Amino acid sequence: MSSSPERRGPAAPVAFLLALLAAAPAVAGSLDPALRDFAGRRAALVQLEPAPAAPARHPGEPLAQWRARLVGHWQAHAADRQATLLADLDRLGVDHRGYWLVNAVRVEATAAQLAALAARAGVRAVHDDAPRRLAAPVEDPVPRAPTAVEWGVDRIGAPQLWALGVRGAGVTVGGQDTGVRWDHQALRASYRGWDGAAASHDHHWHDAIHAIIGTGSNPCGLDSPLPCDDNNHGTHTIGTITGDDGGSNQIGVAPDARWIACRNMERGNGTPSTYIECFQWFVAPTDLAGLDPRPDLAPDVVNNSWGCPPSEGCTTPAILEQAVVNVRAAGIVVVVSAGNSGSACGTIVDPPATYDASFTVGSTTGSNAMSGFSSRGPVAAGIGTRPKPDVVAPGSSVRSATRTSTTSYGTFSGTSMAGPHVAGAVALLISGDPRLRGRVARIEKLLRRSAVAVGHSQVCAGIPAAAVPNPVSGWGRIDVHGAWQLATDTLFFDEFE
Repeated sequence: MSSSPERRGPAAPVAFLLALLAAAPAVAGSLDPALRDFAGRRAALVQLEPAPAAPARHPGEPLAQWRARLVGHWQAHAADRQATLLADLDRLGVDHRGYWLVNAVRVEATAAQLAALAARAGVRAVHDDAPRRLAAPVEDPVPRAPTAVEWGVDRIGAPQLWALGVRGAGVTVGGQDTGVRWDHQALRASYRGWDGAAASHDHHWHDAIHAIIGTGSNPCGLDSPLPCDDNNHGTHTIGTITGDDGGSNQIGVAPDARWIACRNMERGNGTPSTYIECFQWFVAPTDLAGLDPRPDLAPDVVNNSWGCPPSEGCTTPAILEQAVVNVRAAGIVVVVSAGNSGSACGTIVDPPATYDASFTVGSTTGSNAMSGFSSRGPVAAGIGTRPKPDVVAPGSSVRSATRTSTTSYGTFSGTSMAGPHVAGAVALLISGDPRLRGRVARIEKLLRRSAVAVGHSQVCAGIPAAAVPNPVSGWGRIDVHGAWQLATDTLFFDEFE
């Protein structure tokens, strides 16, 4: 299932808690400093030992079968390592929710309880699970008028593939964001839960928001049983991937692809546990009750237009890395926005954009220049080893769907708008050449090798602006038509370049 249901047991005195949980000496630094002294209860993520290396895919093994083996591998490890801990937490009255994708447990506990958990054998660390914010885009004061095919969609060469009959059919994309207005005129037909007459949300939608993170109330409520967007951001990003109203609003790169979604933020605020919960759900989508996990229904690519900055409590850079690594290991491309902290060098700092396993995307303007807000590399030493960003894509003044009504559109700017262009490009590539499904490294290589140079003069880390890749524009602006041509080159596909 996507996560174990949150459970609460009878209360127990703190003295009993300490005697029960203090099973090993405390590990230096294993408890987040923010969790050492506070009143009441606080949310935290208890990180246990990760699963051993994932089993290799057998030659000729169907992707769905392999994903099922991976999920079984991770679930078995988590069940074994979490069993005693979860039973103890139940007895102690500590609210908890377990995750098998990364072998972690979210708890709401007192400072004394968290200290005891950090000292428990088998616990690697206890992290703060405080709210995080998305890499917020800027809404343009003057909305763009409909232009049939939006400029960014055209710029990356999507219509050239449409003319060849390649429009994303047979591909599923995932959006991890603020939710989606599923019945929008440009999105309903591409929602995987819509059959043309009625909607079924099992295995197509998950809400990881189980409590108010900020203050007040949420317009979507909690644990929403149907796709709902409480912010606009998620609707806009999905629109750039698949949106098409059949008329003058061709806003999406891959209009025949189908989308599924998971809400990971509560009005723009998320936590590590909500992000992990969505990553886990995408690997094996469940029904609305969190049951019947279906790895065979996993998406081919997941868009992540959000970041987790340390200024808001994300002080452990690697806190989401195992989740991203495992999603990629399952054959799912993880597209991540670089962030909006440019234009200085070294501003790609927030996970998951910093991870090697993420395909990180910066932003360009309509004049083929780098967007001033687009975060630049390089990533700090010790966090990642690959040049970042990987590529860039249109992100300034991007028009797409919004949640206001079923016919509303808005124009936003941000790397959050660039990432969906790349997710849509991935869908087109797989649709045009199904041999690419599950072959993440090959897809990433195609997008890098076919990218178009972006003219700029900025030098970061001593790397010349004309170098490829470079910390400003990576390998360049994506060209999905060029990537598809490269994909259909038999010599490239066989790696005889």
